[in-house]
Amino acid sequence: RDRKPDVKSTHDKLQGNPTHSCPHQQSGSKDGGAAGIQGVAGRPRQSPYPMISVLEAQTIVLEHAQTLLQQNGNRSESLEYMDCLGRILAQDVFASDPLPPFPASIKDGYAVISSDGAGVRTVKGESSAGYDPSMPPLKAGEIVRINTGAPVPPGADAVVMVENTKLVKANSEGEEEEVEILVAPQPGLDIRPIGSDISVGEKVLTSGQVLGAGELGVLATLGQTKVDVHALPAVAILSTGNEIQEPWEGLKPGHIRDSNKSTLTALLKQQGFAVIDVGISKDDLSSLTNSLRSALEKADLVVTTGGVSMGDRDLLRQVLISEFDAKIHFARVNMKPGKPTTFATCTLQGKEKLILGLPGNPVSATVTCHLYVLPVCRLLSGQLSPLPGRIRATININNPIRLDI
Repeated sequence: RDRKPDVKSTHDKLQGNPTHSCPHQQSGSKDGGAAGIQGVAGRPRQSPYPMISVLEAQTIVLEHAQTLLQQNGNRSESLEYMDCLGRILAQDVFASDPLPPFPASIKDGYAVISSDGAGVRTVKGESSAGYDPSMPPLKAGEIVRINTGAPVPPGADAVVMVENTKLVKANSEGEEEEVEILVAPQPGLDIRPIGSDISVGEKVLTSGQVLGAGELGVLATLGQTKVDVHALPAVAILSTGNEIQEPWEGLKPGHIRDSNKSTLTALLKQQGFAVIDVGISKDDLSSLTNSLRSALEKADLVVTTGGVSMGDRDLLRQVLISEFDAKIHFARVNMKPGKPTTFATCTLQGKEKLILGLPGNPVSATVTCHLYVLPVCRLLSGQLSPLPGRIRATININNPIRLDI
């Protein structure tokens, strides 16, 4: 059917913005088009969208992502701890056991009674890591050979490291019988008391923390082998362009292989996010509408590349408005590369959807992915600080740099 009346109608009421004009049906005037000419020749020569800063754009995107997160009820899932690398905790984690669970030696040496002081002592046995701590208590004048991490035997209240001792007597089998303690120990010397690292009931990990290798080790230590983490967002990537083809296809005349989807997919997977590949759309209303609908039905966030600049085949915003009643929140950002980056929201089947339209230039797509796509994914996955770090630098140059924005 003829979609022109529908497109014109939705464009006329675009967010109540009387300055918006369709780039394909507008006669030229103050926007730089050719006066009185219809069709492509009369398209605007300047974007009708206001220029905003990168910080403003990031703020807008993250505000809507936060709204989506709240509408989804901060979804979480329970996973085995070794499947949680890079995920965000959705619960506080408390210790059910103390660490260490027994008084543990910090050094290799001898467990002693500190009040015995220095002098020759009888070696009554050995305590190595993994030994049962419920051994007979030491008596005055006795010591026990002990290794790092081993339980300190009852009655002992200090550990003297092996460097501060001297062998006095050994039996024919090479076992120590008498050892001299060279330095009088203080009570508690080189002993980790029960719960000195982690006490029972102590909050060890906090909801919102990123689970890295160290955190997984802590979970293993605590015996917390199943934890709740924030659910990951569903992210779909759609490439657009009549000239784009899949990388595995033989190169066709007038075509280039799609590198954007591979790059963006790798960036997202590198950060732990799964990606839904919804293919390549041609630059026509029907193809783009069908591709977008498929993507929006599958994902919380749809990322497109291409179709957002001023060309007569840049149809993304037009289709979003006319076919999905989307709201365009911005379409020009004061940056290079990435100026025509577009952000929109719409509702499909009662669910809020986010759409980030990135430029088709591979460098632009990569830069804007770092600035907008990845922060949205981090926030939707539960991260509390989703934006990348900012670095201030002074550049010494001999000639001024012209920024063509």
